[in-house]
Amino acid sequence: MNLPFFIARRYLLSKRKKNFINVISMLSMVGVAFITAALVIVLSVFNGLEDLLRSLNNSFDPEIKIEATQGKSFHATPAMLRKVAAVPGVKVVTEVIEDYAYVRYHDANQIVTLKGVSENFIEHGRIPAENITQGKLRLKERNIPYAMLGQGIANTLTVDASNTAFPIQVYYIKNVKGGTTDPSRMYARLNILPGGVFSIIQNIDESYMLVPLDFAQELLSYGDKRTSLEIKTVAGSDIQKVKLGLANVLGESFRVLNQEEQHKDLYSLLKFEKLFTFLAFSLLLGVGSINIFFSLMMLALDKKKDISILAAMGGNQYLIRNIFLAEGALIAFIGALSGLVIGGVICWLQQYFGMVSMGMETSITQGYPVKMDWTDFTATLAVMSVLTIIISYRPAILAARFGSPQQL
Repeated sequence: MNLPFFIARRYLLSKRKKNFINVISMLSMVGVAFITAALVIVLSVFNGLEDLLRSLNNSFDPEIKIEATQGKSFHATPAMLRKVAAVPGVKVVTEVIEDYAYVRYHDANQIVTLKGVSENFIEHGRIPAENITQGKLRLKERNIPYAMLGQGIANTLTVDASNTAFPIQVYYIKNVKGGTTDPSRMYARLNILPGGVFSIIQNIDESYMLVPLDFAQELLSYGDKRTSLEIKTVAGSDIQKVKLGLANVLGESFRVLNQEEQHKDLYSLLKFEKLFTFLAFSLLLGVGSINIFFSLMMLALDKKKDISILAAMGGNQYLIRNIFLAEGALIAFIGALSGLVIGGVICWLQQYFGMVSMGMETSITQGYPVKMDWTDFTATLAVMSVLTIIISYRPAILAARFGSPQQL
C-alpha cells in the first residue's frame, strides 16, 4: 500500500464535517474541471474546422500540383509532359493556365480567376455531380467551349446556365507599350457560353471560372506556356513517392506540391491559432489551480499536529512531503479527469447530434465541426501534471519542515 497516497486520500475524502479547507479543495477541483473541459472543447473545434477545410479544399485541389519556382508560368513542351506522364503512379496530367480576367454578362460584371484546363480535367472527378447547381459539368461539346462558374460568380452575374443564347464576355488586359491610344489594343475579348454552375466552398465559388485550355490560351496569348500542371495519381498510389518521383524528373526549377502544401499558409495559421489557444488556456488553468496552492498551505497549517505525531512515529521529511504532493495530485487530477470526461461527452454530443448550430442558413454544415484527438487530451494532462508539481511543491516543503526534529 502506498502510505502517502493513503493518507492524502483520507485527508481529501474524510467523512467528518467538511471544513473551509475541504470547501476550497472542492472549488479547486470544480475550477480545474471546467477549464479543462473548455480547453478540450476549443481544441476539438479547431481540429474539426481544420478537417472541414481540408475536405473542402481537397475536393477541388489536385492531388499533386507542379509550379515553376520562378515566375508564374513555364514552357510545357511535349517532351516535358511525356516525362511527367511516365513517372510511376501518374494517371492524368492536366495542363492549366490561370490568370485574372474581367467578365460581363448582361449588365453585371466581375473580376474572376480564369482557369483554363485541358479536357482531361473532368477525369479528376473533383467536381461531383451533387456540387453542380445549374447545367452540367462540361467544358466543350461539339467543339463549342463552355464555362463552369462558381456559385458566387453566377449569383453576381445572374447567370442562367440553361440560356445558351446569351454568352459571357471575357476580357483580358494586355501588357501594351506606353503611348498606345487605341483602346481595342489594350485588351483581348472572347465570348463563351455558360455550361454549368458549381458550389464547393465560398472562396472558390466567388472567384473561379473554369474554361477549356485552348480558350484561355487564345484569350491570354500564352502559347505553350502553362501556370501549372495538375496530377491525378493511380488509385492506391503513395502520394509522397509519386511526388518525389516527379521532383527527381523535373529538377529544382519546379515545385511539386501535395494538397497540404498547396494551402501551407492557411494550415500553418490554424496550427498557430490552436497553439496560442492552448497556451492561453494553459495559463488560465494555472490561474485556476492557484486555489490548490492555498488549500495545501492551509492544510499543512491545519495538520501541523498530525505531522508532528507522524514524525514522532518515525515518518521522515520525504514521507510528509510526498503526502502533500499526493494531496495536490489528487485534487488536480480528479478535476482534470472530470473535465476531460465532460469535454469529451460534450464533443461527442456535438459531433453526432450538432447541438450548437453555426447560425447561418448558407453554412456548409449545420453544427460546429468537432474532432477529438487523443494528443489534445494527453497534452492537457501533461500540462496539469507540471502545474501540479509546481503548485504543490512549496506547501509540501513547508509541511515537511513541520516534521523536522527542530519543530518537534
